Amino acid sequence: MTMKTVFKKTNGLTDKPTHYCPGCTHGVIHRLVGEVLEELDILEDTVGVASVGCSVLSYEYFNCDMTQAAHGRAPAVATGVKRVLPNRIVFTYQGDGDLASIGISEVIHAAARGENITVIFVNNAIYGMTGGQMAPTTLIGQKTATTPFGRDISIQGPPIKVCEMMATLDGAAYIERVSTHDVPHIQKTKKAIRKAFETQKKGLGFSMVEVLSTCPTNWGLDPAESLEWVKDQMVPVYPLGVYKNKEGVK
Repeated sequence: MTMKTVFKKTNGLTDKPTHYCPGCTHGVIHRLVGEVLEELDILEDTVGVASVGCSVLSYEYFNCDMTQAAHGRAPAVATGVKRVLPNRIVFTYQGDGDLASIGISEVIHAAARGENITVIFVNNAIYGMTGGQMAPTTLIGQKTATTPFGRDISIQGPPIKVCEMMATLDGAAYIERVSTHDVPHIQKTKKAIRKAFETQKKGLGFSMVEVLSTCPTNWGLDPAESLEWVKDQMVPVYPLGVYKNKEGVK
């Protein structure tokens, strides 16, 4: 008797085992991106840009053409690729240290110009790869390697809310913030990623999905606790939802 297949690994990912820590949701987000690329039948036409950070090796995991950018420069590299190959689907995959810190000017100006690229922005409120330092997205009071007593608003200021900022730019076509802390929100994350790529396919301009993610290792929590921390601590600071949908992509 042949058993019905209820789940299989997407062809959007390679067979390379990922290096991510237990409980990190980078792997979930990778799978969602891979599934969307496969379901939209654009794998052969896609170029991804790997950033610097925990996802620096993502070029080994996505089963499409990939290139590597210097720290923070993924939107600039993606801009060049898209302008040379305008018929390709081009995306970046960036963490909050890469995008919201050293690369903030790159992503702002790419959006302001209305570059027809898609950005997958993973926000875990900390620098993951380099030892858990404070990031621009670190929460007030959050302890990190460089804020051992907690982020102090009088010293480091409040966290940067990237979606809210990007949505003010005329060139931005689609901006949404989602989360991966439970199954219903993972399903919503996939829908948002799909809408972002569909925005690019339609030539509508810059699209970005911010995904709230976990970092159990640097947060000092176990995987289950880290999911609760996203829900209880991050979501109130970074409200989920669509911040810009210029052309009303369904």
